[in-house]
Amino acid sequence: MKYLLTDQQTNRLLFRKLERSDFENWLKLFEDEQTARMLGMDNFKTPKERCEKWFEMTFHRYENNLGGQNVLISKERNQFVGQCGLLVREVENEFELEIAYSILPEFLGKGFAIEAARKCRDFAFESQFHNRLISIIIPENDNSKNVALKNGMTFKKKINYYDKVMDLFEIRKSNWEANLI
Repeated sequence: MKYLLTDQQTNRLLFRKLERSDFENWLKLFEDEQTARMLGMDNFKTPKERCEKWFEMTFHRYENNLGGQNVLISKERNQFVGQCGLLVREVENEFELEIAYSILPEFLGKGFAIEAARKCRDFAFESQFHNRLISIIIPENDNSKNVALKNGMTFKKKINYYDKVMDLFEIRKSNWEANLI
């Protein structure tokens, strides 16, 4: 479970692994068709099917050392805010490490995604996991693009990913180090 941020924290957030008991909290995310599409889960017909698949994929990642999104808990209210983490990906035959994030609708626009994404970025580079981090984003997902940009990433190129055209954002460790000074 090398890439998980379990027991990490930021000013406002605690990170922990997803648990089966989180299902009802996370089900709310998939009730919105637009959100399901942005997360690539629109092939599944019902919110319950989407959430079940999400949990299956997350636990598969955990069990196979492929990273995974951690649950984000608000320190102030002890509430489930969303998920964020590092995902091992293969993109164009190369090993990549993606920063991925999803925030529940009632917590959007409050800075939780960028706070969590920055923690993932810093954790990955400080842990020497990779010399580059990416985010793979559906082209019309402006909110996720804004988070990537605020995380120091730049648009690199369009890629075909699972038969979809996606935008690839990146940050290199050397750029991250230069901005720390």
